[in-house]
Amino acid sequence: MIGRRTLMGWLAVAPFGSLQAALPVPSGDRLDFSIIRKGDKIGEHTLTFTRTGNVLTVAVAVDIVVGFGPIAFFRYKHRATEQWLDGTVVSVEAETNDDGTPRRMSGHRNQSGLVVEGSKAARYVAPAQSLPGTHWNRAMLNAPFINTEDGRLMSPTVTPAGSVRVPEGGRSVMAQRFQLRGDADLDTFYDPTPSWAGLRFTARDGSEIVYLRL
Repeated sequence: MIGRRTLMGWLAVAPFGSLQAALPVPSGDRLDFSIIRKGDKIGEHTLTFTRTGNVLTVAVAVDIVVGFGPIAFFRYKHRATEQWLDGTVVSVEAETNDDGTPRRMSGHRNQSGLVVEGSKAARYVAPAQSLPGTHWNRAMLNAPFINTEDGRLMSPTVTPAGSVRVPEGGRSVMAQRFQLRGDADLDTFYDPTPSWAGLRFTARDGSEIVYLRL
């Protein structure tokens, strides 16, 4: 997480009140998804948004367990925290346990830009428009994005694929679908607000994983 001294320096030059308009913070300051595999719920993905003055903190929590009864065959846990100031991401920290394999990444903004490093990425300065690949901000699709598991810079081909209906909060809404292919292979969906509305991809075992927004 960004240090207090750095944060106060950013606050000194940022126009108060512009953050809310710049970012697609969802109504209720929270996004909740059930993670579905073969018709069964295997986990949850939650994002919470907290404002302190002109600073937005986004906390990401993903928990997945695949098993049979009390026996777990696969476990996944991911935690990430982003801090934004005046529409600009100023820090991101993340840790992941992928079925016993630990991964990590961090990014902190300085005069050079957003400096990123991780378990699969040597220290680098991310391209100017790059954002953490946490999906809630559709602008992440506009440039290479940062893998928050391990710090790698991802550059998939992004193709708008029309509008479809997706479940959201017990009803269905129209959402724009984007296909990502290449070093990321998934479909992601955004409602008209534009808030993140769903995700679909193929797991390592060939099964389809679907995110249903609650």
